Amino acid sequence: MMHSSDEPSLRVPQLLARSQVVKRSWPFFLDLMVAAFGLAVFYGVLQIAKYWFSRAQPEFIVSLAPSSLPLYAFYSVVRIGLAYLLSLVFAIGYGYVAAYNERAEALMIAALDILQSIPVLSFLPGVMLAMVALFPTRQLGVELGAILLIFTGQVWNMAFSFYSSLKSLPRELGEASKIYGFSTWQRFWQLELPYGTIGLVWNSMISVAGGWFFLMACEMFVLGDRDFRLPGLGSYLQTAASADNIPAMIYGICTVVMIIVATDQLVWRPIIAWSDKFKLEQSAGTDRIDSPILHLIQNSNALLTIRKHTLAPVSERIYRQLAERQKVQRNRTANAPESAPPVWLRLSIMALVSTGVLYAAGSALMKLREVHGSQLLLIFEGAGSTFLRVNLSLLLAAAWTIPAGVAIGFNPRLARVVQPIVQVAASFPAPILFPIIILGLIKLGGGLGIGSIVLMLLGTQWYILFNVIAGAMAIPSDLREVATLFRFTQWQRWKTVILPGIFPYLVTGLVTASGGAWNASIIAEYFHLNGKTMHTLGLGAQISAASDKGQFQILLLATIVMALMVVTVNRLVWRPLYRLAETKYKLQA
Repeated sequence: MMHSSDEPSLRVPQLLARSQVVKRSWPFFLDLMVAAFGLAVFYGVLQIAKYWFSRAQPEFIVSLAPSSLPLYAFYSVVRIGLAYLLSLVFAIGYGYVAAYNERAEALMIAALDILQSIPVLSFLPGVMLAMVALFPTRQLGVELGAILLIFTGQVWNMAFSFYSSLKSLPRELGEASKIYGFSTWQRFWQLELPYGTIGLVWNSMISVAGGWFFLMACEMFVLGDRDFRLPGLGSYLQTAASADNIPAMIYGICTVVMIIVATDQLVWRPIIAWSDKFKLEQSAGTDRIDSPILHLIQNSNALLTIRKHTLAPVSERIYRQLAERQKVQRNRTANAPESAPPVWLRLSIMALVSTGVLYAAGSALMKLREVHGSQLLLIFEGAGSTFLRVNLSLLLAAAWTIPAGVAIGFNPRLARVVQPIVQVAASFPAPILFPIIILGLIKLGGGLGIGSIVLMLLGTQWYILFNVIAGAMAIPSDLREVATLFRFTQWQRWKTVILPGIFPYLVTGLVTASGGAWNASIIAEYFHLNGKTMHTLGLGAQISAASDKGQFQILLLATIVMALMVVTVNRLVWRPLYRLAETKYKLQA
């Protein structure tokens, strides 16, 4: 009996010692993973540099062998990743200046409206020809052109999101930052950027999804008499679809799905779990999003050492110097009269800018003189048709994405299950499914007019869904608990908590979805199938056809008409809703 009773007491020290060994070895294993990741990134940079600085191969022969897929996938991921990083930096800088510079705000938002309405193919001639001219003998020129084209399909919704977050920043937080003497950089880094993080994260996800959507158009296209082809998944899928190679299409689709799932688990889920700490609330939520990858990163000894001995001291020193500099600057400005740039300098800058604008406008008008009356009438008819398709797709998208987004944002457990599925669906290159959709609609008695609405819906509904999810996640748990405490009915919850809470995000989603629908029209209304060109009456079809045939005057006029229509709708509809979000539905005490 004594032996049996003493046996558990003997095992306890052994178990404790074993657990201590595991605790000590686990961070070392994490450090090895971090080091391996760093070496992999270094090797990837070397391979990309070697390829980019090789001789130019604009008409790359795309191989449909499955063994080519890993290399093609690597190239496509690098292009989309670099385009995203460029989009993130641009969106934060552009949104910040537009939100705080009252003189430039109206002009910058108008420019953003115009830019987001211009399709990717409308940027194609100028961007690609400029990059090839800069690097005529290196592959770098064509690659930079493709990255910039993907950038034009990713950046605008992120810029709108950050601008909207800054405009809806609670007033008491801004006043607190002034009381505590925050410098401009400290206010940005510790208040403004964290407040806009949730919206930026979810819009980043849909931006990357938009990059996958337009990947086929950015890696393989015709510009006049030149056929540009780059090694990548987009060109692989387009080549397989043109050749009716079903096995190659399946291999390519499976590769895309695996990359998207891996990206969701390794990148987006850790970032979403990390961004949850920036949620504005007074009481901690009971159910939080977690991520094993984030846990590994936070428990790595190497990263903790780097943060403790480099990042933390450097940031503290920067904050201290900025605070001292700001204090000195305040004393100087209090005692010195306000100084403004000389009048001659401002007039000179305005004259130079006006001269450049007038010259570009004059050149464009001279080009538009080549457009015939019948072509002009056809463009207006196509604009009306595309306008109806865009708005119908928006209504259909909003009908299901608003309730679905609120359900996902309010339920982290549901988000953990649905988020990977939504990511795959949003990032899946919808143009691959279009031949199947068209063939099915033809058998049912439909046509390309209905099919184009379906493809627009596939390309734009995610802008609304992801923004609604971000808005629902940003609603403080306090407000939801109060609604439960006072036993609000479902209608009262939507009227007093949910809709006001998600309203700024919903407006951003609708604006970017509208621009995305106009962008998607270039693929939805005109595409090649089995060696034949299928098209329907629409502005997107005319832009795609003009790009194929090198008719730059038609391309320019159709782009101008599309931009004018989008800007008009934004001014009459979306801009008043933005002002409403900034005033009535702004979260503040």
